[in-house]
Parts: sequence; C-alpha cells; structure tokens
Amino acid sequence: MIDKQLLEIFLDLIKIEGVSQQEAGVAEYIKRFLMKYGFKFHEDDSKKSTGSNTGNIIVKIGSGGEIILASHMDTARSTLNVNPQLQNDRITSDGTTVLGVDNRMGIAILLRLLQKVQLESIITKDFSVAFTTCEETTLAGSMNLRLNGTVKYGFVFDSYMPPGKFVANSYGAATFKIEINGKASHSGIAPEQGINALDIAIKAMSGLSVGKVTDTTVINFGKISGGSAVNVIPEKVIVEGEVRSLSIAEGENILEKISQAFRRAAQLQGGKLDFSYKWDFKPYSINKNSFTYNKIYEVLRKINLDPVGIESRGGSDANSLNEKGIESINIGIGAQNPHSNDEFVLYDDFEKSLKIALELVRAE
Repeated sequence: MIDKQLLEIFLDLIKIEGVSQQEAGVAEYIKRFLMKYGFKFHEDDSKKSTGSNTGNIIVKIGSGGEIILASHMDTARSTLNVNPQLQNDRITSDGTTVLGVDNRMGIAILLRLLQKVQLESIITKDFSVAFTTCEETTLAGSMNLRLNGTVKYGFVFDSYMPPGKFVANSYGAATFKIEINGKASHSGIAPEQGINALDIAIKAMSGLSVGKVTDTTVINFGKISGGSAVNVIPEKVIVEGEVRSLSIAEGENILEKISQAFRRAAQLQGGKLDFSYKWDFKPYSINKNSFTYNKIYEVLRKINLDPVGIESRGGSDANSLNEKGIESINIGIGAQNPHSNDEFVLYDDFEKSLKIALELVRAE
C-alpha cells in the first residue's frame, strides 16, 4: 500500500483549483503545511512577471545547499470537482476531470519528503525546494525563480515516465508568428485587383515540410486566422506555429527557412510580411559525466531501479533551470497520461518517487 501521509497530501492538493496563473490556493496550502512543520520559506516576487496570483515558494534546508528539488503548482486543466478513485494498484479520476497528477504528484512528493525529514529526524545535506508557477503555459515561474548563488544542480519531479527514467536531453521550443498583409478586393467583381494573403500563406507552406523535419527538429503550423468575408479577397492572415529542436543553432536555421519561404511567396504576389519568433524555452543536454547524471544514476541504482536517460520533446522547469546555469534533469515519477481525463498514478511509482527524493538529499 502507498504511504498514507503521501496519499493524504496528494488527495488534499488535487481538490484545490490551481490552473496556470491561478495557483494561490495551492500556494496557501503549501505555506500552511510548511509552517505546521516549522520550515522557513519565502515567496518571491515573480508574479510581477508571470501574471500569476502568487509567487514561487522556496524552502531552504540549512544554507540551501547546492541541490534544488522542484515541482510546479499549476495544472493544465481544472481539477475542480475531481472525484479520485482509489483502485487496487492505482489512483484515477472518475473520468470526468483530470486527476491532477501533473504536477500535484510532484508537490506531494516534496512536501512528504520535508515532513519525513522533520518527523523522523532524518539527517540530510543542505538543500532547497521550489514550488513554481505557470509551468504549463510558459515556464515563467521557473524562468523568474530567484535563487541564491549556492544552488548548482536541479532535480525536477515532473515527468510522466516511470521511476528509473529521467530526461537527460530535452528539446527547446520557439514559437513564431507570421503576419501577411495583402490587399482586399471584391472576390467576384475585381479579384485581380486584390492580393490574397491566404494564398500567400498556402504557397509558402506548400514548400515546407512539417512534423519531424530532421532527426532533432520538428515544425508545426498550429493556427491560421484571417479574412473578413467569403466575397472579399483576404487582406490579412496570421500564421502561428512552433519549432522544437535539440539544437538552438538548428532551430534558428529552420526558423530562417520558414521566414524566407513566406517572404518569397509574399514578394511574388506583391504582399508584405512581418515575421517574429521567440524561444519559449531552450534545449538542454546533460553530459553522462556530469554531477546530475551520475547522482540520479547512483540514487536509482541504490533503490533497485534501472537508470535510463532519455530524450524528450516536451519542456519542463528543468529547461529553465539549465538556461539559468543550474545543471538540471527532469525525473520520471509516473504521472501517466498527463492532461487527459485518463490520468493515473500507480501506488508503486508514487512510493518509488518518494524514495528517489529522499536519497537525493540524504546525508552521505
């Protein structure tokens, strides 16, 4: 059976509404929990930048140490009216809502870790814990996380993969927006006097591949909007999408190819174009000889799991931490089928994830 306190914390957390930018209720629960067990913490001022109704919550054990454990407070979809089902080997929702495994699981693991350390007088190294906001939308919480200069390594408890696996290499994601300006005209009376912005978009995209375009890069055109009426040549069309890549240089090269394709199509028809992009989060690759890789490998072996470093096309707070110069990985905790009404977690995976957290901070 699952650790009863761990289960209790998780069941408390999933009942609290906390989608991105609305995490205050979850933050208040965390604060009350920390105060109950005598932990000092602070809330940073990140909400000025994230638009959330709370800042990130940071806990320091001792000096804060070199290691930080992290999980995010927001869910991608509402957990309001969640009805958890405790089955023989797992926890699910009743199928009408998400369960909230992503990432109330991570929060529950880290709160239970702190509780165990306090109640059982477990001797640990100095370490930090962070509960972040806005991970599901922009990673803005972790991007604006303020940490002291001693933190060098991060372990993020947020992956759908089972314990034993961890994200050693993660894609970055750059979103782009293309604004095409043509010329409106009556589509029946004088179509030749118009410049069809939608036709420009179609011609540009027809010359570009989508999906996995190289071994390490994918392209997606996700949104197209524009036009005013069926009898008017569309004057303005906006195309939005993203490029995900393991390489910033390759991602930038693909973005330039997209820009050039649309510019050529616009020039041929006399249209104008505005192309812009930004990296929502950047890729990371952790060397097998690094501290974090070796530490998680050692911990997983210690609790009889087979360590496997994998590559992921999804982002997490580990991307933000690496961008800050904090060498970090995302750990598999078994938060399965994330963002769907079929979310679930196996009791065994929950227990193993708690053991991972404990071994990461236990005094050597």
